[in-house]
Amino acid sequence: MRVGPLASPREPGDHRVSTRETTRDPILPFVLIAAALLLVAALSLDVVRTAYGVKGDEASYVTMALSVAHDGDLAFERRDLLRFWRVYGRGPDGIFLKRSAGRELSVDRRWPFVHVGRTSVIDPDRLYFGKAFIYSLVAAPFVRLFGLNGFWVFHVLLLVGVVVAGATFAATRMPRPAAWLVACGFVGGSIVPLYSIWLTSEIFNFSLVFFGYFVWLYKEVRAAPGRGAASLLRGSRSNLAAAALLGLATFSKPSNVLLVLPLIGLALWRKRMLDGLGVAVVFAAVVLGGFGANTIVSGEWNYQGGDRKTFSGRFPFEAKRANFDELGVAVSTNEIAARETSRTYLTQFGHNIVYLFAGRHFGLLPYFFPGMFIAAWAFWRRRTLAVWHAMIAVAVAATAFGLLIMLPNTWSGGGGPAGNRYFLSAYPTLFFLVPAARSMAPGIVAWLGGLLFVAHILVDPFVGVKRPWLNADRGLLRALPIELTMVNDLPIMLDQGRSRIRYGRDPELLLYFLDERAARPNASGIWVSGRSHAELIVRSAVRLAALEVELRSPVGDRVTLAAGGASRTVDLDPGRPAYIRLPVRSVYARSGHGFVLSVITRNGFVPRLRDSTNDDGRYLGVALQMTGVPADGS
Repeated sequence: MRVGPLASPREPGDHRVSTRETTRDPILPFVLIAAALLLVAALSLDVVRTAYGVKGDEASYVTMALSVAHDGDLAFERRDLLRFWRVYGRGPDGIFLKRSAGRELSVDRRWPFVHVGRTSVIDPDRLYFGKAFIYSLVAAPFVRLFGLNGFWVFHVLLLVGVVVAGATFAATRMPRPAAWLVACGFVGGSIVPLYSIWLTSEIFNFSLVFFGYFVWLYKEVRAAPGRGAASLLRGSRSNLAAAALLGLATFSKPSNVLLVLPLIGLALWRKRMLDGLGVAVVFAAVVLGGFGANTIVSGEWNYQGGDRKTFSGRFPFEAKRANFDELGVAVSTNEIAARETSRTYLTQFGHNIVYLFAGRHFGLLPYFFPGMFIAAWAFWRRRTLAVWHAMIAVAVAATAFGLLIMLPNTWSGGGGPAGNRYFLSAYPTLFFLVPAARSMAPGIVAWLGGLLFVAHILVDPFVGVKRPWLNADRGLLRALPIELTMVNDLPIMLDQGRSRIRYGRDPELLLYFLDERAARPNASGIWVSGRSHAELIVRSAVRLAALEVELRSPVGDRVTLAAGGASRTVDLDPGRPAYIRLPVRSVYARSGHGFVLSVITRNGFVPRLRDSTNDDGRYLGVALQMTGVPADGS
C-alpha cells in the first residue's frame, strides 16, 4: 500500500482534475432545482400531522430548540411545557429532564487532584434537558423562522450539502456524472433519508462527520492547488477545521470519538508531529468545551447522568403537585452496565457480529448497502489506495465493534429504529474509501443494491418512522436473521399489544409477534392466517430443549413449523389435532433464552363463511397451542 495523496498519477482510473475542469458541472443546476423542491416540501407539510406526532427522543430535542428559539435559554420551565402542548396538543412524552445542581471544587492527592462535587438544587422551578444541546442550538434559528418546519429545512440543507461535498470529492476519482451518481446513491440508497424525518440529532451528527472528513481529505485527492474556497481546504487549517467538526459530533454522540484517530494517525505517519498534536488539541478542546458548557448550563457535565429522568403522561410543572420527585422514571447513564459471564458474553458477541452485518432490523448490509459496497470495492482495489484509506477502515471497524463490546444488548441505539442509529454517524467515513473509476457502474450498483432493501421504507418514510415494526415485514429484509440478542430493542417493542405477551406456565413464555399473520393468544390458541408465513419470537427464563405444539384446524392443511434450526411438516385432517415435538436451539441474552418460531400454512378458511352466527371475518389457517420443555439442568 502506497503512502501519499494517491498511489500514482498514472494509475488506471485516476481522474484527478484541474481547477478549471471542476468549475464545469452541468449537473449542479439540476441538483439545486431538486433541493429547492425539497425545501418547498419541507416548508409546506404539516409536521405534527404528517409525521404522526412526537416520536422517541423528539420530545427532548424539539422542546430544547423551542426554548432556545423563543426564550434564549436551555432550561425547561412551565412555559416550555405550555408551548409544546400548544404545538402538539399533548405533552412531551419521552422527554429527558434533570435538575440543576450547584458545584463545589475540592483539591486532594487523588487523581485528577481537582474534584467537582455536587451541592443542593439551585432552582426547583427550573429543570434542564438530559440530551446534548448542540443540535437544538444550531437548529434553533431555523425553528425561530419556520416553526417546526425549520427542522426539516435544516435537514434538507444538510443533506444537500453532503451530496454536493460528496460529488465534489468523488469527481477527483471519476467522471462528474459518475461522481454525482455515487454521492446521491450513498445517501438515497441507504436508510439515511428516513432519519431526516426525525426531529432528532441523527442527520446533524451524520453531516458533521461527513463534512469533517471532506474538509480533511479533499486536499489528498485534488491535483490542482485550488483557489478561493478550495484553498482553505489545503494545509493544516483544514485538519483543524475537521477536528473541530468531529469534536462537535463526539460531544453530541460520544461513540464517534474514534473517528478522529485517522486524522492524528496520518499526521504522525508523515512525521508531522505538530499537526497531529494540533488536531488532538482542537478535538479535545471542542469536546471538553461542550461538556464544560453543559456543566455551566445545568450544573452537570454528563447530560445523561445525575438525577436524569424520562417523563410520559405526566410532566413537571403540569400542576402544583406535579413535581420532579414524584414523577418520571430514572434513566441516568453514568457508567456501562455490567456484562454477563465471560462465556455467555463471548457467545453473544459471536451472534452480534452476524447481526451487525446482516441483521434484519439493524444490519449494515441492508440499511447501509452503498457504504458496504464502497468498502468491498475499496478492498478489491486495495493496491491502488493510500495509507489513510486503511486508517479510515480501521477507525470505522473499531467504532462498529466497539458498540458490540460496550453495548452488547443495545448497540443499535434503542427505541426500535430502522437500521443502526448509533452507526449512522460513522457511516459517512465509508464514502471516503471510494476508489478511482471510469464508468457509471459503481453508482448504479450502490443505488440498485441499496433500494432492493430500503425502497419500500423510503416510499412512505413517515410510516417507516412511526411504525418501524412494519419495515422488515416485506421484501429482502424478511430473509435476514432476527437480532435475538436485542429482543427488547426490536421495533416490535413499540407495538405494545404484540410484544412481551405472557403465555403458558412452567415455564412461562414471552411471545413477540413480528407480523400480523399471527394473532394474540385466546381460548382456542394462537391463530395463524391461512396461506401465510408467520414469525414470532419465543423467550423463556430457562433454556428449552424442545417445544411441544398442538395444531388444529377445521379444514385440511399442510403446516410447516421451524424453530432454532429444526423444522417439521405435518398434514392436518379437518377437525383432528396433530402433535409435534420440535427441538429448539435458542440464543441467550439479558437473562433469557430466545428463538424464532416460524409457521407456514397452505390452506385457510373464513369462520363467518362457514357459520352464519360467527362474525369473525378473518382468513385463518391453523390454531396452535404450545408448551416449552426445559433442557436438563435448566
